Amino acid sequence: MEGVITTQARVIGALVLRETRTAFGDTQLGYLWAIVNPALSTLVLVMIFSAIGRSPAFGTSFALFFATGVLTFQTYSRLSGSLMTAINSSRGLLSYPLVHEADLLISKYILITLTYLMIIIVFFTLIIWWDNAALPVRPEECASAFLAVSLLGLGAGATNAVLLRLWPTWKQIDGIISRPLFFLSGIFYVPSDFPSHIVKILAWNPILHGVEWFREGYYGNYDSVVLSKPYLLTCAIILLLVGFYGERLYRKKSH
Repeated sequence: MEGVITTQARVIGALVLRETRTAFGDTQLGYLWAIVNPALSTLVLVMIFSAIGRSPAFGTSFALFFATGVLTFQTYSRLSGSLMTAINSSRGLLSYPLVHEADLLISKYILITLTYLMIIIVFFTLIIWWDNAALPVRPEECASAFLAVSLLGLGAGATNAVLLRLWPTWKQIDGIISRPLFFLSGIFYVPSDFPSHIVKILAWNPILHGVEWFREGYYGNYDSVVLSKPYLLTCAIILLLVGFYGERLYRKKSH
């Protein structure tokens, strides 16, 4: 059993290195640019909103409030979208006996998660320096929220990958379904600003709980009216089970 785990760990490690070279090239500058580019793009959005006088829904820094929402959302969104096509785009690797569909998903998950972790570190460093923003009060809670959202993205991506193989038009449908999530995930607002019946509807979105969890960790006095950590984790676990069990069933059926 230990030998099997060691072998699969080596396979996943090799796939991560391959994904890194494919996505960013063989130079360190390519990976550095992959981190800096999204951080700078988000910073430009923050500067635009700040320049037109938009005040934050919480705290004194719009840049900080926006970052806690948009980077958490982008972590989920990138994982969900990229993992959907991970198996189809690397189908040739499945000819190797030791490589399975789940390995492709996990390797891409590791690379994207580490990349977005670095993006968050770079971006918040820029915000703290540029806007004199405060440091996170409970960084361990921010880290827990990030991990939970990344697992939600892994589950959603794995489920999307199975659905895409069964139903090729799922990619277009998922795009339509996912588009409103940007406005339903609390990036620009605090849920408590809305009436209770609106809050109940928003609370069905697990990504919102991830954003609220991250903000509770960053701000010392942020008290979410909607956050349910068990709900977010339950959604992540359900999607992980559906995605990876569905992948296993599809693999057995195709063989």
